[in-house]
Amino acid sequence: MTRPLEDGSEQPLAAVHDVALLDLDGVLYVGPDAVPGAPEAVAAAAAAGLRPAYVTNNAARTPETVAEHLRALGVPADATDVVTSAQAAEMADDVAAVVQGFAPEVGWRLLAEGTYAVAAGLPWIASNLDATVPTAKGTAPGNGALVGLVADAAGRRPDAVAGKPETPLHRESVERTGAERPIVVGDRLDTDIEGANRAGTPSLLVLTGVCRPADLLRAAAELRPTYLAADLRTGLLDPHPAVRSVDGGWQCGQATVRVDGTDVTVDGATEDGTGRTDALRALCVAWWAAEAAEADDEAVRSAVAAAGW
Repeated sequence: MTRPLEDGSEQPLAAVHDVALLDLDGVLYVGPDAVPGAPEAVAAAAAAGLRPAYVTNNAARTPETVAEHLRALGVPADATDVVTSAQAAEMADDVAAVVQGFAPEVGWRLLAEGTYAVAAGLPWIASNLDATVPTAKGTAPGNGALVGLVADAAGRRPDAVAGKPETPLHRESVERTGAERPIVVGDRLDTDIEGANRAGTPSLLVLTGVCRPADLLRAAAELRPTYLAADLRTGLLDPHPAVRSVDGGWQCGQATVRVDGTDVTVDGATEDGTGRTDALRALCVAWWAAEAAEADDEAVRSAVAAAGW
């Protein structure tokens, strides 16, 4: 494994990896709409040799429905390119079990029936434990919130979780795609990135979804991505400059960041997209090296603003 953000990549990731295991919500679309530039980025990366696979914790839709949605947004996709947590949860085929996944129409009666079965001791598999799900109107309760309701009522936790950050969904994705040099692409630290780290797979975090720069500064070691980009296009199609220790600070591209306690100084261009991203990469490594993850909110906000975010 490479060191989070430090090693970088002199080549675009599309030229280094053979399969991109792409999360959906927050990476390719938010609600019904495409993330700006994401369809074009997937097409360009595919033309460069990086085959896309679409990996989601969302068990509410079939692979056919997901692929249809992606094609409508201009993303090249067949049903065979889609791997869902519902598919990874199919390890319960030969037993009577409760498999709990998310759907907007899930209501009290269905949750109650699940609770009765779980309380009676049946095997219980959750498709994922995502506390929230992004929608066009904002953040809404996700499957993890509904799992919590059943857990509280039944007095136990699921026996297994298929989705990220657990490894069944990742294994299923690699096996289905035949990936030899996969990279996980996501917008969440606690699912996409942690799942990749557990599996020993490089990861790219894009800032088009849930994760914000402040979350990166607070990230524990197991939540830190291999690579960081503002969006999918720059993440897959541009090189990733290494973050190097220089003269009491950390340098990435033209940006040099120094952290003294929680005081941050940034030298170099941070106005444009590339400069801001390089400054954030350097800031993350500097902040982690200073072991400042427990700093208060004001210090984190000030540090992020110093880097141009």
